[in-house]
Amino acid sequence: MRPSLEHLESARSLETTYEAIRAGFLVLALEKNRQATPFIAQARALKIAAGKAHLPKELLGIPDIKSGLLTAAGISDKATNYLQESDKHNAVCNLIEKFLEPAGGDFVEEIVFRFLLTRGDTLGGSMRNIGGFMAQRRLTRAILAYLKIAGHRFQWLHRETKAWAEIPEDDVDVELFLSGLCWNTGKGQRTLLYNITVPFFRNNVDLLLLDCPAENLSREIISTPAAYLALGELKGGIDPAGADEHWKTARTALKRIHEAFAEKGLKPYTFFVGAAIEAKMAKEIWEMLKSGRLDNAANLSNDTQLAAVSKWLCTL
Repeated sequence: MRPSLEHLESARSLETTYEAIRAGFLVLALEKNRQATPFIAQARALKIAAGKAHLPKELLGIPDIKSGLLTAAGISDKATNYLQESDKHNAVCNLIEKFLEPAGGDFVEEIVFRFLLTRGDTLGGSMRNIGGFMAQRRLTRAILAYLKIAGHRFQWLHRETKAWAEIPEDDVDVELFLSGLCWNTGKGQRTLLYNITVPFFRNNVDLLLLDCPAENLSREIISTPAAYLALGELKGGIDPAGADEHWKTARTALKRIHEAFAEKGLKPYTFFVGAAIEAKMAKEIWEMLKSGRLDNAANLSNDTQLAAVSKWLCTL
């Protein structure tokens, strides 16, 4: 029996409900507010420090707000690494001459507005990637839940330290820093990695499951086609307007995976997990499941489907 039949009855089962879309947008709004909190605090601090100046030109004599003035001038944190001190000084002088002096007595408010405008662009850039990050967190939590409930021991890979360690007893928020998992559910050591470029066809894959223990993980293993058990695409965007585009990207990636492994006489499992799945997409995914071009699929917003795919992955 196809594994997807354990949690899917038809194409309609995959479709994202209105309630799930609404909940997804609310979660994103809350996350956006959470991530904006440091910027608001910085803007308040900038306003207080800049308030010591009576005229815009006096701002140049307040060293503590140099970074804030650069941001208000439209210079991002990344851009400052490529600018010389003279360039930074000219940018701030231009801000004062073109925008702060014309604002008259409201020049401090003008600084704050322009600071938040630049920080808003920064936040917008990070929010474009937040759907994928939140999707990874949600799937990771489902996998962790299965492994814990089933009583299996497992390790996790810290994204920043690149070190493997036993999962802590108190694993609250561990998924925020996790980029890999390793477990053994009786069929051998399995290692799950996120966002890896597969060397022999040079494409990034959202999720890949390898037949190896964490301690043996190496560039050589990742370059060995026979080591791959499963590869999957994970799309966390909840906006229905972008669902079709996300699916096209995932479908193309899955096709490349099939072709690359077929050339080597191999057929690892493939799967798809998505947050926004429209009716047309759902039918196409269902047909791929029936034909065997896809081994499993789930709607990220459906807890039952997510739990089923997590169990399936952990028991391969």
